[in-house]
Amino acid sequence: MLVLRSSAASPFGRKVKIAAAILNLKPLLQIEETKTADPSDSIRQQNPLGKIPALILEDGTVLYDSRVILEYLDHRAGGNRILPVGEARFPVLALQALADGIMDAGILQVYEKRFRPEDKRFDDWTNYQAAKVTRALTALEASPPANLTAETDATVGTIALACALGYLDVRFAGAWRESYPRLVAWLASFEAAVPSFGASAVAPQPVSGIAEPLA
Repeated sequence: MLVLRSSAASPFGRKVKIAAAILNLKPLLQIEETKTADPSDSIRQQNPLGKIPALILEDGTVLYDSRVILEYLDHRAGGNRILPVGEARFPVLALQALADGIMDAGILQVYEKRFRPEDKRFDDWTNYQAAKVTRALTALEASPPANLTAETDATVGTIALACALGYLDVRFAGAWRESYPRLVAWLASFEAAVPSFGASAVAPQPVSGIAEPLA
């Protein structure tokens, strides 16, 4: 079995769950809930950075981060499934990088509110991260990916984008939806084509003090 160290709300872990389902590898995947803030959790031995997701292979090798894990899963499924070969590979990787950046910026905003006492929070830092999300969503709204018509259309890029938008729904109450109708429509096409997206969803869990991720 492959062991995925993750948590239900992690958008990066969600990428791995969706990819495994698309690639018909889900029966090989055992998910272990992980508490990265707990010093006693073994994630710090499995990944020295103490971050999720981490994938433990049958021989004990540990792979991280989500980009590496998705590439491994694509390789395990025969290759050229969610990660194209040749020139087509690079736009897909670029989309994944942009979507991962949205998730990183969103998570940093959440952490600022969750871990810092209110009198030590730095609004300029939060706004700096929020501006990254705004710019990325604006660029994607101007030129969104093609709508998916089948699960086989999914790539590491579109999986990452769906998880990024899903994370904004979970942590920021879906405030992005009012300003980005083309992305809303695109996400609906992804959800309809990829059943594992809906199956991996969690209920909204907005963090107190964060209304939306936009500057």
